[in-house]
Amino acid sequence: MRARRLLLATAAAALVALTAGCAHHDGASPKAPSGASPSAQPSQLADMQKKVDAAQSAAAAADQDATSTADR
Repeated sequence: MRARRLLLATAAAALVALTAGCAHHDGASPKAPSGASPSAQPSQLADMQKKVDAAQSAAAAADQDATSTADR
């Protein structure tokens, strides 16, 4: 039961983080200023991918813990 709560809390936290990261835009994405570094977008994408991978890993660990019989 504790593991399910942890899994649910982890999933909710990941959803909130992804929603908060995407919710600040109104409409279409603004054009980047002409002086902006072209490497800004790939860096942000890599950071988000790391966050998604960490959330998936935590969810998998919680799921494994939930199916474990060690606590029973």
